[in-house]
Amino acid sequence: MNLSEDQILALAPDDSSKKSGKDLANPSKWANTGVNEKALWGECQGSGKNPYRTQVDLSNIAFKCSCPSRKFPCKHGLGVLLLYARQKNLFSNGESPDWVKDWIDKREEKKEKQQEKADKPVDLEAQAKRVQQRLKKVNGGIDELQLVLKDIVRNGILNMPEKGPALFTNLTKRMVDSQASGLAVMTREVAEMNYFSDGWQTTFMDHLSRIHLVVSAFRKMEVLPDELAEEIKSQLGFTQSTDELKQQEGLNDQWLVLGKHTEQQEQLFVQRNWLLGTNSKKYALVLQFYVRTQPPELNLTPGTLIEAELSFYKSICPVRAIVKNLGKTSAPSDIKGFENWVQLLQFEKEQYSKSPFVTSMPFVINDVKFAGDGKRWFFNDRENKSVAVQCEDKKLHKLLAVSGGNSFSAVVVGGEGHYEPIAMYINKSFIIL
Repeated sequence: MNLSEDQILALAPDDSSKKSGKDLANPSKWANTGVNEKALWGECQGSGKNPYRTQVDLSNIAFKCSCPSRKFPCKHGLGVLLLYARQKNLFSNGESPDWVKDWIDKREEKKEKQQEKADKPVDLEAQAKRVQQRLKKVNGGIDELQLVLKDIVRNGILNMPEKGPALFTNLTKRMVDSQASGLAVMTREVAEMNYFSDGWQTTFMDHLSRIHLVVSAFRKMEVLPDELAEEIKSQLGFTQSTDELKQQEGLNDQWLVLGKHTEQQEQLFVQRNWLLGTNSKKYALVLQFYVRTQPPELNLTPGTLIEAELSFYKSICPVRAIVKNLGKTSAPSDIKGFENWVQLLQFEKEQYSKSPFVTSMPFVINDVKFAGDGKRWFFNDRENKSVAVQCEDKKLHKLLAVSGGNSFSAVVVGGEGHYEPIAMYINKSFIIL
C-alpha cells in the first residue's frame, strides 16, 4: 500500500474530516500501531477512558473505528493512514491483535458468502414473474409521463419557471413509485435545473427530448437490436443482474482510478468511480450505492493503479462496469491519454454516432497548458488548439499553482465542449483537484 497524502485525503467525506485527519497524523496521538499484508491499525486516545481502536483493511482500503462518529472514514481512520504514509517506521510488523483479526476474518467470510450466493442457480420462473410485475408498473408511470410531455408541447414552456419545479418533483415521485429509477433521475434533473438562467429554454428542451426518446424507444423495444434494447432498459433504471455479470467473461487490465464523486439522493449515497484501462485504453464507470451507516464495498482511490477484472453492462457503448476481481494496488509511473483535442473530439464523435444516450465521460489528454484571461480558462494542447474548461476558483488556483505554466496531463469530465478538470498528472505525481 503506497498512497500519497493527496490520495488519502481524497477519501475524506468532508473538509472538516480532512483537517481533523491531518491533526491526528501525529505520533503522540497513537499507541500500539502495527501493520501487516492485510491490515493497518492503531489506538488513539480520545476524550473517553479507553482509546479508540482504528483499523484499515489494506486489501481494499476499508475502515473501522470504535469512535462514535458516523462519518466514513472517520478522522481517526484518515489520521492513522496519513501517519503511516509519512512515518512507516512507527508501525511494527507482525501478527494483528484479535480485534483486528476478527474484523478481517469477518470481511473475508462475507466475501465467501457472497461468492456462494452468486454460485447458486437462478430461479428463472420467479425472476421472469418479477420482471413482468415491474414492467406493468413502469408502463403505468410512462403513460402519465407522456401525458405531461404532450401537455407541455401543446401549451408551450412559457410558464415553466413557475410550474416546472413542482410539476417535475411530483413526476419524480411517480417514477420512483413505478420503479422507473432512471426516469426518476431524469425528471429530478428537470425539477432542479435553474429556470432563471440565460438559455434555460435550450436546457429544458434537451432534457425533455432525452426523456421522450427513452420512453418512445421503450414502447418499441421488441423491434430494437439487443444491445440497444439493453441500453433503453438501463436508461429506465433496469439493471443487469450482478450475478450474471460475475459469470460473464471480464476484462483484465491495470486500471487507473481517474476520479471519484459522491452525491446524496435522499437517504442514499451514490458514488461514481471513473477508471481507465492502461492497456485496453477503455474507460469504465463503477457505481456504488450505500447508506451512511453501511460504507461502500470498494474504496477506489483516485490516482492509484489497480489490477482488476471488470465486467461491463450490456450496452451499445459499454462504460458502466462492476469489479469482478480485485488485485494489487500501486502508483502509476505514467499516464497515456489522448495526444490532442482533435483525437479526443473524434473519440467523442464516434461514441455519439453509436448511441444518443452518451452523456458525461472522463478523458485524459496529455501535454496541455493552462491559459486564460481571468474570465475564461482554456487547456491548450501541444498543437496549440484551445478548448474551454469550467471549474470553481479553488480548482483553478490549484491548477495554476501546481503547473506553474508548464505542461501536464489533464483528467477532465464532460462532453460536447463542456469539460471540468478533476485531476492532473505532473512530474510523476497524480494531483486531485
